[in-house]
Amino acid sequence: MSKKNRERHVYTREFKAEVVALAQKREKPIAQAARDLRIGDTVLYRWVQQARDTMGTGLPPFPGHGRPRDEELTRLRKEVKALRSANEILKKAAGL
Repeated sequence: MSKKNRERHVYTREFKAEVVALAQKREKPIAQAARDLRIGDTVLYRWVQQARDTMGTGLPPFPGHGRPRDEELTRLRKEVKALRSANEILKKAAGL
């Protein structure tokens, strides 16, 4: 079967997180867990690696493929929030 004929599956973050948690319990090999869940073993290996790479960074393990414009908007909103916080601190300091 060629790639063009296969349907692409989209999984939620919650599903990925649950599957990774099951795989990390190590009750079964990752390849066997992937077969049991009817997903590709390379897909599950990639999800486990993504979860490991983002552990402790504060970033979500499965960010998805959002549009660059949305990512920039999120970054700018965080920056505005930080600047407003700094501005409030400066206002309080000037009032002393």
